[in-house]
Amino acid sequence: MPLHDTRFPGESDEYRRSRDALLQAELELRRQVEAVAAQRRELPLGGELAEDYAFDEWDAAAGKVRQVHLSELFAPSKDALVIYSFMFKPGDAGTPLEVPCELCTSIIDGIDGAVPHITQRINFAVVTKAPIESFSAHARARGWRHARLLSSAGTSFNHDYRVESSDDDQYAMVTTFVRDGDAIHHFWSSETWFVPPEPGQNPRHVDFVWPLWAVLDRTPQGRGSDWWPSLSYEDGPSPAGLG
Repeated sequence: MPLHDTRFPGESDEYRRSRDALLQAELELRRQVEAVAAQRRELPLGGELAEDYAFDEWDAAAGKVRQVHLSELFAPSKDALVIYSFMFKPGDAGTPLEVPCELCTSIIDGIDGAVPHITQRINFAVVTKAPIESFSAHARARGWRHARLLSSAGTSFNHDYRVESSDDDQYAMVTTFVRDGDAIHHFWSSETWFVPPEPGQNPRHVDFVWPLWAVLDRTPQGRGSDWWPSLSYEDGPSPAGLG
C-alpha cells in the first residue's frame, strides 16, 4: 500500500515502487535516529571536568588576547556546552605557519550561520590547538561571524579529552559538557571516530554538524569516495565567497 498519495510529474510505476521501498527505509531510519537520540539523552553524567582549562580568545575590541576558562563558557541559564575541536596541520620547513584543515573549515563554514540559533538553547564553541591569532585570521578570511573561537594552546585539553594522539596528531571531534550545580561533567564525545568503519565508509563521527554530506547523499552520485572539500576551488569562489 502506498505510504502517501503525492506523485511527481512523469514518474513511472517502477519509479514509484522503488521510491516507496526507499521511503519505508527512510522512515525506519527516522525512527532509529530518534531512538538513538533518546538513548543518548539518558546517558548518566561522565567524569567531572579534569581541569578548568584556560583558553585563549581574541578580544577584538581591545586588540589583544584574553583568557577565558571553560567554566566561563556556560551562560547562566544554559547548562550544556558543545565544543568542536578544529584541526590545524603543523607547518613544515617551507610553510612554518599552521595550515587550517580543509574539512574542519568546511564544517564551520556550514555551521557558523546556525550558531545564533544553536545558542538559544545551549553554549557552543570551536577550539583549536593552534595560536588564537592564526585561528582568528582564518576566521576573518572565511567570513565567520558567530562561532566563538578559542585556542587550547598551552593546556592539556586536547590530550585529556582525546582529540589528539600520543604523537600530537589532532582529531576532529565534538565534545559535550554539562553543568550540574557547581560541577561540570563530560557528557558525550563523537566516539565513533575510534571504531573502525565498515569497508568503503569513513568514520562519519562529525557528519551531524557537516551539512555538505547530507546534501550530496541525496543525489545519484552520492558523496563519492575520492572527493573532499578544499579551502578554495578553481571554478569559483570559496564557500565563504571570498576566493
